[in-house]
Amino acid sequence: MKREETIALIGNPNVGKSTVFNALTGMHQHTGNWTGKTVEVARGEFVYNEIKYTLVDLPGTYSMRAGSPEEMVSRDYLLENKAEKLIVVCDACALERNLNLFLQIAQINKNILLCVNLLDEARKKGIEIDLNKLSKILGVVVIGTSARKGKGIEEIKENLEKITPCVYKIPFDNMENEEERLKLILHHAEKIAEQVTVLTENKAKSRDEKIDKLFTGKALAFPTMLIFLSVLLFITITLANYPSQLLSSMFSYCEEKLYSFMLSTSCPLFICDLLCSGVVRVVGWIVSVMLPPMAIFFPLFTLLEDWGYLPRIAFNLDRPFCKCGTCGKQALTMCMGFGCNAVGVTGCRIIDSPKERKIGILTNSLVPCNGRFPTLIMLISVFFVGNGAFQGVKSALLLTLVLVCAVLATFFISFILSKALKGKRGSFILELPSYRTPQIAKTLVRSVFDRTVKVLLRALIVAVPAGAIIFLLSNITVENISLISYISDALDPFARLFGLDGVILLAFILGLPANEIVIPIALMAYSSQSTLTQGTDNFAIGEILIANNWTLVTAVCVLIFTLFHSPCLTTLITIRKETGSVKYTLLSALIPTFFGLALCFLVNIIGTFII
Repeated sequence: MKREETIALIGNPNVGKSTVFNALTGMHQHTGNWTGKTVEVARGEFVYNEIKYTLVDLPGTYSMRAGSPEEMVSRDYLLENKAEKLIVVCDACALERNLNLFLQIAQINKNILLCVNLLDEARKKGIEIDLNKLSKILGVVVIGTSARKGKGIEEIKENLEKITPCVYKIPFDNMENEEERLKLILHHAEKIAEQVTVLTENKAKSRDEKIDKLFTGKALAFPTMLIFLSVLLFITITLANYPSQLLSSMFSYCEEKLYSFMLSTSCPLFICDLLCSGVVRVVGWIVSVMLPPMAIFFPLFTLLEDWGYLPRIAFNLDRPFCKCGTCGKQALTMCMGFGCNAVGVTGCRIIDSPKERKIGILTNSLVPCNGRFPTLIMLISVFFVGNGAFQGVKSALLLTLVLVCAVLATFFISFILSKALKGKRGSFILELPSYRTPQIAKTLVRSVFDRTVKVLLRALIVAVPAGAIIFLLSNITVENISLISYISDALDPFARLFGLDGVILLAFILGLPANEIVIPIALMAYSSQSTLTQGTDNFAIGEILIANNWTLVTAVCVLIFTLFHSPCLTTLITIRKETGSVKYTLLSALIPTFFGLALCFLVNIIGTFII
């Protein structure tokens, strides 16, 4: 191998930069946080003509004037000359805006290759780019690509050794005012784009505009969002039942076999029970309850993202979030929270303003993650829907209503925090990308490995010790009464103020590692068992709860507290990592908990008088 070179890949957001990166590096890549920051940067390697290239996929940025941690990472990397060469990726559908960034970068005289991506999308919109003319004007190698289809990737590799500094210079004439310099660069970008762009009939643009009248119009935007959410939930609820039952049966079988094997090795009975009936059973509950909804919800969510609908959600919710003192980017992180609050907290990195980023983190757990969905669905099914026709549809609609209440609570708490926290409002640049056909295979792989598996592993890490603790509390007795009974009895008077009981409150406390085990803990305590109850259907669970004096008021209060209580331990650890602050970690736990208890108290008072 002759030598090694480092190449940085940079461009605006939503230009297909990561697709180009993946096409060049294949599976030889990894992602990690930038030193000293919580900004993820992907790196990959590939070999071409006996040269080993290290490719760095820098965060997307619109300008060298950085406004967010991600943009600062990209700017600093370029200014520190850490890469021998650059590949600037542009969107052929918006060449003028993308050339603005290219010309800013070119002023520091980097060796640059210009990749004009999404040519297939541009042709659909009636846009043709004269790549040869663009190359002559800029004096750099220009390669046209359709990276999603793999077109143009080999040409990039073939031209890597031909990369030279950009010869196009902008006459600033000792202009020192940065704002004036940026306006002059934009003027040159407009002029160049005009020279190399040919417009024909734009059928795709007309199609996108018609779709946007439905998805972003004043009258239909919010009803359409609710329909999408209801359908998404209906699919998740309906399809998750079957794999959940299968996984539950599989774990029960494995638990029995492991128990028999450990007994055959003369392992002490207490250790067998601790590992099998304690740890393995809790892990089994979490996997069987948590994995199927995630495996369905995350791919569907990612398909909407890949199609281009999620930016429309941010656009629709920007105005209400602005009235609450934040911005539409919080809508995206809030949507991530429906899958996993830890992922939603991490997603708050996209929010530029430190103040608004904190608000997004502090309020993310106000929307329920998929770990709370099984409890919500059980409560809705047993106490509000019952058996009968269209049970799945009714459950999905009521769950949608519950989630709308969670969003309204997010608005309310965000408004209060925007008044309480110091700091400046951030700017919000939102690009509505073209609607694109989702890449189903890649979407499934990305959602499974980047989201589902990571979230599940984090949950399992905290579930193992939780299983052991729950088992010990249930099996250590004083005068034939378990510790879990003593604790729940002590909590009972306090819990009654909020329409709950000691068992429910203790279940939420012990369920801190993972929300999925709250109801199993309550069932175990109600049934006076020493281990978690094996999985059963919702209505059998409902009979146990009703037998232990649950009323409609109790169900409503538990539903409210399921929505609004401390995020799980995984999310709290993520918040501590993202904020670097114990104070904000505690606030993230206390804010939803106090809000939930206050609502439960009101419902309990009103319910007492009515009933």
